[in-house]
Amino acid sequence: MDLEKQPQQSATPAQPVGIRASDADRDRIADILREAMAEGRLTADEHAERVDAVYRAKTVGELEPLVQDLPAPAGAARTAAHGVHGHESPTGPADNLVAIFSSSTRKGRWRVGSRTNAFALFGSVEVDLTEALFGQRLTVINATSVFGSVEVKVPENISLRGSGTGVFGNFEVATLESADPEAPVVVVNGYSVFGSVEAKPKRGKFIADLQDRLRKYLG
Repeated sequence: MDLEKQPQQSATPAQPVGIRASDADRDRIADILREAMAEGRLTADEHAERVDAVYRAKTVGELEPLVQDLPAPAGAARTAAHGVHGHESPTGPADNLVAIFSSSTRKGRWRVGSRTNAFALFGSVEVDLTEALFGQRLTVINATSVFGSVEVKVPENISLRGSGTGVFGNFEVATLESADPEAPVVVVNGYSVFGSVEAKPKRGKFIADLQDRLRKYLG
C-alpha cells in the first residue's frame, strides 16, 4: 500500500458542527469579535450583527462561520485560562440578559451565578445585585452595549472591579474594595459602542436618609 497517497488525518478531529453550543463556546466567539472590532476589522454595525447571532446560536456549526474570516486574538486563550486580576475564570452555565430594541432587568432577591452575559442593542439591561444571593466569591459580568445601555448595581459591602472600552461611548466601573477579605468580588468586563456600560455601588438606604435629612437641615 502506498502510504503517500493516503489522506492525512487531523490529530485533533474537528468538533461536530451539529453539537449544541456551550456558554464557553459563545464567549470564545464573542472575544474574537470584540478584538476584531478593536483592530478595525469589523465595523460597529457588522460587530453588532454578529454578536446578536452569537447569542442566538444553538449549535457550534452556527458559531464558527461568524469568525471564519477573522484571526483568533493572541490573548484569548490566556484570558480564558486566568480570568481577570489574577482570579481563575468562573465555570458553569452563564445567565444571559439580552435586550434588542427592548429592556431586560434582573433585580430583587435572586441567586446570582458565577457568570452573566449582558447584551444591549438599541435597548437597556439592568443588573441589580443589591439584594442578590452570592453562591460563590467571584462573579463575572460580561457587558456589551451597542447603541444601548447596561447598568450594574452592587451592594456597598463587596469588591467591584472591571475592565473595558468605550468606542464613541462610555464604559465606567466605580472601583470598590471591601474591608472583608472574604467578601464577594464582582468583575465587570466589556465595551460599549455608541452606548454606555456603568457599574457602581447602590447608595444604601441609611446613607440616603441621612443625606436627605442633612439637605433639609441645611435648607
